[in-house]
Amino acid sequence: MSSETIDDYFEALERLKNNVPIRIPKGSKINNDNVSLEAGRKKGTIKKSRPVFDELIEEIKKANEKDIKPILEAQDKADKYKEKFIHYKKLHEECLNRELMYLERIDKLEQLLKTNRPINSEHFN
Repeated sequence: MSSETIDDYFEALERLKNNVPIRIPKGSKINNDNVSLEAGRKKGTIKKSRPVFDELIEEIKKANEKDIKPILEAQDKADKYKEKFIHYKKLHEECLNRELMYLERIDKLEQLLKTNRPINSEHFN
């Protein structure tokens, strides 16, 4: 296989890395088949059994790992925010319960004030 043909594959890989493909949709995954299609060849033309593609396959793997890394980082970040959300939701619910308890206590004390009965410690329990 000529070096010009291999160069076509490497150029296609670079276009996919930069998300500026000309033959396949933007945002396509970086894999052997998509690099082949972007280079104007058929799916399956990049094979591990062909030594001429060893370097290209290695570059595709590296590009794919770089492509996945931001996704994994975003998932980790989302998980952290989800944990924080659950924590603050629990705190919010505890606050609401406490507010309701105080409202009930205030209502009870207001009722006692209306009856002009003395207020003692048993009313606070």
